[in-house]
Amino acid sequence: MSLTYVRLEITRTFRNTRFVLFAIAFPVLLFLLQAGLFAKSGAPEHDAVAAALMVNMMAFGTISGAMSVGGRLAVERAAGWQRQLRLTPLTGPGYLGGKAISGMLVALPALILVPLVGTLFQGVHLGPGAWLHIVLGTWLGAIPFVLLGLLLGQFGTVDSMQPVNMLVTMVMGFLGGLWIPIDGMPAWMHTVAEALPSYWLIQVARGAVTQDRTASLATAAGVLAIFAAVFGAAMIRRYRKDSARV
Repeated sequence: MSLTYVRLEITRTFRNTRFVLFAIAFPVLLFLLQAGLFAKSGAPEHDAVAAALMVNMMAFGTISGAMSVGGRLAVERAAGWQRQLRLTPLTGPGYLGGKAISGMLVALPALILVPLVGTLFQGVHLGPGAWLHIVLGTWLGAIPFVLLGLLLGQFGTVDSMQPVNMLVTMVMGFLGGLWIPIDGMPAWMHTVAEALPSYWLIQVARGAVTQDRTASLATAAGVLAIFAAVFGAAMIRRYRKDSARV
């Protein structure tokens, strides 16, 4: 795998204004808006509510950044780059691996900026162990979303990928419990939420800020691993099929 290629991928991503606004600025602004509405200053539950909202928006920003790799893959696929790989030193696994690594790295800004805003403006204070749990757990939990983004990029077109990514991200955010508290959902919505990887992503980090959770860390990590295996297998199969075309 070429480090130069990975660096190029990351540079191209951060030059994309739409990515910066949607995957970085939007989660921060949404966190501040929700905290202003639901985490009233001086209220006894302020710290717990602010921390829970922070975890949700960290997850949302991570999902947005991780799935952004699909758009770039669709552009290169449309240009016939995947079929040209056989003429270059860059192998198929190296190509997909570079895309996956860049997706994981561009998922990091939300994991840094949202907690920074939470600490400075909402008074969220956690111990080192809790911060490590939240940041590392959410980051590693982004793996299935990177693979999902790559899978969608293998099917989508240049024009369709942006709305498709936004739609998938919004649906997972809304129905997965990132925007609406899980406990406040009707029973049928709770069932739908459990079928989405976004639900399990917030379960990974939620235990660091509250004991009120519906799944253990081991269960959430296991479910995310299953999603990663399914998305990864489907993505590789589609990539091989696409690359075999003349």
